[in-house]
Amino acid sequence: MRSINAVGIVGGGFMGSGIAESCARAEVPVIIYEPEAAPLERSRARLEESLGRAVSRGRLSAEEREATLERISFSTDLDRFSGVDGVIEAVTEDVTVKGKLFQALDRLLDDAVFLASNTSSIPIAQIGSWTQRPERVLGLHFFSPVPVMSLVEIVVGYRTDPDVVSDAEAFARQIGKFTVRTKDRSGFIVNFLLVPYLMSGIRMFQDGFASREDIDEAMVRGCGHPMGPLTLADFIGLDVLYAIGDALFEEFKAPEYAPPPLLKRMVVSGAHGRKTGKGFYDYA
Repeated sequence: MRSINAVGIVGGGFMGSGIAESCARAEVPVIIYEPEAAPLERSRARLEESLGRAVSRGRLSAEEREATLERISFSTDLDRFSGVDGVIEAVTEDVTVKGKLFQALDRLLDDAVFLASNTSSIPIAQIGSWTQRPERVLGLHFFSPVPVMSLVEIVVGYRTDPDVVSDAEAFARQIGKFTVRTKDRSGFIVNFLLVPYLMSGIRMFQDGFASREDIDEAMVRGCGHPMGPLTLADFIGLDVLYAIGDALFEEFKAPEYAPPPLLKRMVVSGAHGRKTGKGFYDYA
């Protein structure tokens, strides 16, 4: 079993920052890469805020917060990844962006144990095909918010080496996560089951069958869910949910995965949920 002593994170957004926080809190040094400085500053601020909340809630001491922040570095130079044991990509779901990125990572990191993607919809086999060593490419699918949610789906590509899968599982457990293995198909386990439920809630609201509040409260009080489907959709990000549903429909051609027209119109209008301040609910 190969140990993971340092990790590179590509993408300093909400997911990338959360993955970095989980690694750093488990005493694994992290480098966050973005091609521009501004996203890195936002990532730094996001991490400081998140760790500050952990201190205020008694989950972390002030000393542990400072030690965690010291394990996280930021860079606009991908060459800083030289020497890391693994990389986790958490950038936009765009095959052009991911393709160029994995080609560069493959050239740069001869000795990395794994090159992982946090993708929700792009096949791991396709990502692996952009490299010369697809056997070390796999999916590490985290859930939001990463510091709170315990699950990581280990997505095994068509050519992923079993030893790489075992190393990645050990790393996920090292940073305090619970792992499940899944084959490489759109949606993996969780989204394959979750997306039809969310799309049904959106269609119900779109058709005027019930109010957004009643739909959500019915599932919270009737099924014991922590939040209803429309609140959860806002939390995930409506743009992300649309992309996942579109990918699932493309792969399986099953109508329950197809994004409803209302969802598409909200996304193109910039109403992406909590992160933009407006989705099915207002968050301003």
